[in-house]
Amino acid sequence: MENFSNINDVTTLNNIEKETSYNLDSCSHGGIYSTMNFLKVKIDFSSNINPLGISRYVLKEIKKNIKQISNVYPDPNCTLLKESIAEYIQHGIDQNWITIGNGATELIHNFVRCTASKNSVIPSPTFCEYELASKRCRMKIDYIPLSKKLQIEPDLIIEKVKKNSNSLIFLCNPNNPTGLVNTEVIEKILSSINNSKTTLLVDESFIDFLKEVEKKSMISKIKEFDNLAILRSMTKSYGLAGLRLGYLIANPKLIQQLKSYQISWNVNGIAQIAGIAALNDQEHICKTKKTIQKERDYMYSKINKKESYANALRSEVNFFLIKLRNVNSTIYQKVMLNFHGIFVRDCSTFTGMSNDFIRVAVRTRKDNILLLKAIYDIDNNLNKYKVI
Repeated sequence: MENFSNINDVTTLNNIEKETSYNLDSCSHGGIYSTMNFLKVKIDFSSNINPLGISRYVLKEIKKNIKQISNVYPDPNCTLLKESIAEYIQHGIDQNWITIGNGATELIHNFVRCTASKNSVIPSPTFCEYELASKRCRMKIDYIPLSKKLQIEPDLIIEKVKKNSNSLIFLCNPNNPTGLVNTEVIEKILSSINNSKTTLLVDESFIDFLKEVEKKSMISKIKEFDNLAILRSMTKSYGLAGLRLGYLIANPKLIQQLKSYQISWNVNGIAQIAGIAALNDQEHICKTKKTIQKERDYMYSKINKKESYANALRSEVNFFLIKLRNVNSTIYQKVMLNFHGIFVRDCSTFTGMSNDFIRVAVRTRKDNILLLKAIYDIDNNLNKYKVI
């Protein structure tokens, strides 16, 4: 890890406690529709989606089946999709261990509703839907600031859980927005809550972007711990963001509890066909990983090659943080959009983060070059843009 100076200023507990009064109707996300000026967006670097998009094979399967599935109700149990997921995951998991959602976010909210927990433990900064789901269920939230190197602090989490054994812990692995993996830390926390009333939800929405998925995932522990649930998204890694698709793996008893909160036909037929096809096209994911590694290294080298107002931090997935110096992230985002048509993620909207960071996705070389040109231009013309 490198370039983490002054990170403590970003994740202090005082800052976290002051920044938690946002509206219960929503939380901030990336994507072009998160800005009122979405018509100005030419390139979206705020969404962490597969830079290669949806695979040709998946598109072919959708076109082949669209007539057949459009005029009939979809399978409410997603039977064939569950079979494909079980085959992909392995570890002796069958359909009884899997539930499907209209994106991972639906599953987060249903999961919180089905637990009897009155307290949630959330490392910050992280994905805001954990907070929103907890607040909607009137749970007390304990925010745990990340370390100076943006890593989860297991001892702080364990200490909180000991004081309230009926808790729900959220751990994003790889974490959003940091892009870092904390597998060993999660194993330590998981072992500490064995045979307790505390439940651990590990969100692995970005895990398919990693080189060694099996080594970094908690999937091998799923049958060992009844209080462990693993969440995954297919919208990001397989380029299905507009179709909305995610799945959750947990012991069958917990899956049954979740069913009582699931609406009928929550996953449409096109999404189910696309999910099955995507899992059958692992060549597309392999190509994606190679592209991301190459382009991420290219962007690091170009952004960090000289002293500037932007400094890229290391990540293990398809997005990374950029530390800004003497530039407000909210204004920086506006300048990027208004002058360059590029939309980046303003990280000041993450609980526990200041206005010193933006987050950018790794895209194709053509798009990445345009982002770099915009960064260089802002660096060289700060007075013109009036961002200091």
